[in-house]
Amino acid sequence: MQDPVDARLVAEVSRDARATLAQLASQVGLSTSAVQARLRRLEATGVIAGYMALVDPQAVGRPLSAFIEITPLDPAQVDDVPQLLEHLEAVEACHSIAGDASYMLFVRVGTPPDLEALIRDIRRAVNVTTRTTVVLQTFYENRPLVPAAGERP
Repeated sequence: MQDPVDARLVAEVSRDARATLAQLASQVGLSTSAVQARLRRLEATGVIAGYMALVDPQAVGRPLSAFIEITPLDPAQVDDVPQLLEHLEAVEACHSIAGDASYMLFVRVGTPPDLEALIRDIRRAVNVTTRTTVVLQTFYENRPLVPAAGERP
């Protein structure tokens, strides 16, 4: 994204996806119709992939978060881990990583026994070892994306 106005618009939408076109126009210094056209282009080109609600995990019964590193027991096995774990709703994110482990999962569950059951389900679904780190407190996440320093107007 080379255009500094687009970068600023993306930053503003990232901060508040519910902002009105008029609010965004005021923040980036364009007309409402120009902002609408830019947003449509940013959506069409995949820069803005979608809009979603941020849900409070505690409010929906999943206050316990953890990171689970998984490493295949057999490095020669077919690497289809993401597909094999996709059905586990507690797995919020699956990242391919560098290092000793192959994947890092971010999970949310209700209780420690739920976490234990999830780890068991992961091990059943794929032939892996796991290393789990329980999150004690989250200071911030889902931070807005802001333009890189060179992209600010």
